[in-house]
Amino acid sequence: MDTYYIDGKFVDDADAKISVKDIIVLRAFGIFDYLITYNKRPFYLHEHVDRFENSAKNIGLKLNHTHDEICDIVVETIKRNPHHNESAIRIVHSGGISSDSVTPEGNGIFMVIAVPSIPFPATCYKDGASIVTVEMERFMPDTKSTSYLCAVLAQQKAKECGAIEAVYVDRSNRVLEGTTSNIFCFRENTLITPPDTILCGITRDVVLKLAKEHYPIEIRHIDMYQLMHMDEIFLTSSNKEVMPVVKVNGSAVGTGNGQEAGICKGPGSRTRHVMQLFKEYTVNYGKGSVA
Repeated sequence: MDTYYIDGKFVDDADAKISVKDIIVLRAFGIFDYLITYNKRPFYLHEHVDRFENSAKNIGLKLNHTHDEICDIVVETIKRNPHHNESAIRIVHSGGISSDSVTPEGNGIFMVIAVPSIPFPATCYKDGASIVTVEMERFMPDTKSTSYLCAVLAQQKAKECGAIEAVYVDRSNRVLEGTTSNIFCFRENTLITPPDTILCGITRDVVLKLAKEHYPIEIRHIDMYQLMHMDEIFLTSSNKEVMPVVKVNGSAVGTGNGQEAGICKGPGSRTRHVMQLFKEYTVNYGKGSVA
């Protein structure tokens, strides 16, 4: 049985409850962040909490814990789940109970939910994954709120198409991000990723830091035509890590993945290199040998 932190107490998951009158339930008004551990060390914890605090600021949600208190609670929650090989951690702050069922009144609840981290199937990395695109733009994309209607709708389409992820495309036909991931592309030897109107992921930032030692990087807009003519594509996120993409809307990604007559032959060499760089980094991070 997992142990969660709910409103000042560590409780078994079966006893983790909040009021149905909380506006996180009634209005989806709340924030969250998500991270995983490596060797039971939370990956970039302070950066995730920074983003959590920024999300609260963006929507006018009053937090009832300091930065350091949040970090300490996360670490303690991990310790209270020794049966996890690795943990997936969701930190959440609700809007609280509101007298008019709409307006936050500063009485929200802070929660830390830790469950075993379950990796994606190995075939997603060995053979590559498929994605679909959807014409959709998130409200306040730089905020990790609990209002996930866009993502739920987009992921329904992805599931119907047998894809691992849905990627948003805006009204100007520009590629933005996945429902829970950032997107990268290789055009020849240059690594490209969208610049704005996205949630800048922690994994995205780490990949940019690692890749800049090996590849030219362009942080710029990518339109749909360009996306369909990229040599290689991959996704990044806490749970996907670095996941290669070999099909977009049913069409094989360009020559970077060994495409012949429309047949995907797996991730391209540069994507595999980035995957290896990230793997080595996270192994060392878990050992405490890198910051």
